[in-house]
Amino acid sequence: MTLARPRGVIAATATPIDAEQRPDLPRLLDHCRALLEEGCDAINLLGTTGEATAFSVEQRLAVMRAIAEGGLPLDRFMVGTGVPALDDTVRLTRAACELGFAGALVLPPFFYPQVPDDGLVAYIEALARRVDHPRLAIYLYHIPQNTKVPWPIEVVARLRERLGATLAGLKDSAGDLAYARAVVAAVPDFDVFPSSEAALGSATADGFAGCISATVNLTAPFAQSAWAGQGTPAGAAAVRKAADLRAILSTYPLIAAVKAALASRYADSAWARVALPLQPLAAEPAGRLREALGRRAAEP
Repeated sequence: MTLARPRGVIAATATPIDAEQRPDLPRLLDHCRALLEEGCDAINLLGTTGEATAFSVEQRLAVMRAIAEGGLPLDRFMVGTGVPALDDTVRLTRAACELGFAGALVLPPFFYPQVPDDGLVAYIEALARRVDHPRLAIYLYHIPQNTKVPWPIEVVARLRERLGATLAGLKDSAGDLAYARAVVAAVPDFDVFPSSEAALGSATADGFAGCISATVNLTAPFAQSAWAGQGTPAGAAAVRKAADLRAILSTYPLIAAVKAALASRYADSAWARVALPLQPLAAEPAGRLREALGRRAAEP
């Protein structure tokens, strides 16, 4: 089975939550539709920005089913399925395949430090063997500042040799373009996604498949112009605009900042809620953020 591979501008979507700390499915569906309309090529559901680790397996499955049943194009969605327990990762990843998602973004098994390379290889091989589905497309999620467990380049290359196209790509959220470029060089025909819109200006030249970014929740039109306009003055201007907006958001706790900005954008205070133990931005910093984003968005 030949499957479409998501590429280009991918939003790591935020997940709205209700007053009981549950995913707010109607708001999430509306937001995903808006992101696709604004220029996103695809959406990464239930990632770090989506606060996935705050949700139970059942809550995550409910989010996945809501997207699948909401009439959205699942060939434009990858979904985070990696958790420390292998059984839970298998369950979530199999559900992603059965529902029709384009890919499963898999964290390394975290909590235990200094996981040996052989253990990482065995974990992903066991996942692929137990899911055993023709739609399976695994994307490794490299975010060692959170997990304390990286995806070493040697492990990525070994897994690609063993799993072939089932191992489809990698998201680098370490912000290390040298690492991302080294993965491109080590693993042919492999989709590598940096986590910043700033990488879009030379993405094709660097061999990147696009970017998967938290701030694309707010920068989608500019990011798409940057991706489509690589090598042009208009594309360079769009990269600067998206990067500047990202820099403003990054001066605050990122998830809370993205959600505060979405609360302003949608004129809906419920969007500002974050999952415990995170805390939302207070009114005064949220106001400063809103003003700074508005000024930069209005500038040439």
